[in-house]
Amino acid sequence: MNRHWKKRPLLLMKKYSTILIIIIVLISCTGSDNTKEQLPLLKISDNHRFLADENNKPFFWLGDTGWLLFKKLNREDAEKYLENRKRKGFNVIQVMVLHDLDHPVNIYGDSAFVCKNVAIPCETTGYKPDNEEAYDFWDHTDYIISLAAEKGLYMALVPVWGSNVKSGDISSEQASAFGAWIAKRYRDRKNIIWLNGGDINGNDSTAVWKALGKAIRTNDPNHLITFHPRGRLQSSMWFHDEEWLDFNMIQSGHRRYDQDDTELAYGEDNWRYVISDYKLQPVKPTIDGEPSYEGIPQGLHDTLQPYWNHNDVRRYAYWSVFSGAFGFTYGHNAVMQFHRATDTDASYGPKVEWETALNEPGAQQMIHLKQLMLSRDFFSRVPDQSIIAYNQGERYDYLAATRGDDYAFIYNYTGRKMDITMGKIRGKKVRASWFNPRDGSWQETGTFINSGKQEFQPPAMVRDGNDWVLVLDSVE
Repeated sequence: MNRHWKKRPLLLMKKYSTILIIIIVLISCTGSDNTKEQLPLLKISDNHRFLADENNKPFFWLGDTGWLLFKKLNREDAEKYLENRKRKGFNVIQVMVLHDLDHPVNIYGDSAFVCKNVAIPCETTGYKPDNEEAYDFWDHTDYIISLAAEKGLYMALVPVWGSNVKSGDISSEQASAFGAWIAKRYRDRKNIIWLNGGDINGNDSTAVWKALGKAIRTNDPNHLITFHPRGRLQSSMWFHDEEWLDFNMIQSGHRRYDQDDTELAYGEDNWRYVISDYKLQPVKPTIDGEPSYEGIPQGLHDTLQPYWNHNDVRRYAYWSVFSGAFGFTYGHNAVMQFHRATDTDASYGPKVEWETALNEPGAQQMIHLKQLMLSRDFFSRVPDQSIIAYNQGERYDYLAATRGDDYAFIYNYTGRKMDITMGKIRGKKVRASWFNPRDGSWQETGTFINSGKQEFQPPAMVRDGNDWVLVLDSVE
């Protein structure tokens, strides 16, 4: 017997252990890369009413307004924020890249531009300091976008907030140069959506917004683009026919019925904006990208006014989605500006700090809407008010109805009695259930003949905020 034979099993074990470790490492690395690549590009659905991913899977936009994320949060706090939103079912974060040209710096004190000129970004190529206090503005922005991608979150980026253009500090030429630069920087990131504008009328500096939109589209043909308008306005008023605008965005705003001084005078009826966009040609998807925020004064500026709460947030969400919107954006006063008690420049009187506000009731309830909309066939859904037989209602009593081929949803904010026209979906019989938007629970109510008229009374007493969704499903 070879005298080395006894050593061979040990040598072979060591050899194969080494190979196994290498394989595991390679698999781990590959798995990590694949995980990042699994976040698909978004596109417009085939019927031009919704969003889908590149694999044609339905994408229900559940957005959060983290407007000052890049400016006010360090990397540790950004991790806390994004992880919280991921766990609550959000999948889009709306954020400003540049908030204020007079102070274009992040929490580390690094500037975005040279001498306030957006055409000259202040880059430090390959700059990776050991001292986090010296983090480059764009490196920090890149880091947060990558972190969001790892968590399955899309970043809806406003390149430059509207007030900077309104002030006359940005020309069309500068906007075009900046649009080309930032589009090239992020065109290979799959989790990007572009929000041109930024709380601004489209007829204010229109040439600048068109130049910015065209520059982004030319240099990044793969990501979706819209326009974020000022309150109680919609992007379709100015840009619906622009080739760079893929979908419309509404800002229904933060005012009550009696505070709306616009010509449209829709007040709190955000569903009216959606319906008007839904009728336009060519067909483009639409969304309320900024309704009334939870925890913000009604009318914005007077902190002695009542504050909008989670009941109002749900009402805006279900009204707009059931009227034909492809998703919804939630917002909280403290979160959108990442308010801390030590801030000396807080806007609109936030009453809690941002980390507390992350878990306010409205933020926790939005996931129920997303789950409901994805629980049935997504792309066949249409708004259909003919489902309501009598008394569609006005203001808070308004009923919003939507349906697919074999299901129907009717949203009722006050819990009042409803008269429903049957026969709008397939089947001789339907199963009726109540869906609770406050906690996502279900109550079955029975099986009904799918013809004629049927009266339904939601559970509990009639009052604002006792909202329910009547769900009708074809028995077949």
